[in-house]
Amino acid sequence: MADKTFLRSILQSLKNFGSILPMLAAVILTMGLFQTYITEDMLKSIFSGNTLGDTLIGTLAGGVSVGNPVVSYILGGELLSSGISLYAVTAFILSWVSIGVVQLPLEWQLFGRRFTIVRNLLSVIGAIVVTFLTVMTLKVFS
Repeated sequence: MADKTFLRSILQSLKNFGSILPMLAAVILTMGLFQTYITEDMLKSIFSGNTLGDTLIGTLAGGVSVGNPVVSYILGGELLSSGISLYAVTAFILSWVSIGVVQLPLEWQLFGRRFTIVRNLLSVIGAIVVTFLTVMTLKVFS
C-alpha cells in the first residue's frame, strides 16, 4: 500500500516537473539573453540611484514587461546583483505582476475602458506605495 502511494507520488512529481520544464527553459533562455545583451553599464545608465527616479523607471519597465512572476524574481535578483537599487527592483517586480500594458487591449475589451484604466492606475500607484513601504520595512529590520 505504501509502495503504491510512494510510486504514485514519484510519478506525479515527474509529471509536474515535466509540465514546468518549458517554463524553466524559458527562464534560463531569458536570463542568457539578459546577461548577453544588457550590460551593467546599460543598467547603470538607466538607473541613476535616485530613489524616486529609479522607482518610476522600475515601475515603467515592469509594467510593459510580460511574463511569469517567476521570471521577474530571477530578473530582480540579477538586477540587484548588478548594483541596481532595491527601490527599482521592488517596483519592477510589483509592476510586472500587477500592471499589464501589453494586455491592455484585451482587458479593455473584456472588462471595459473605465475598469481597465482605473485598475491600471491604481496598480501603478499601489506599486509605488508598496515599493517604498517594502524598502523602508526592510531597512528597519536589517
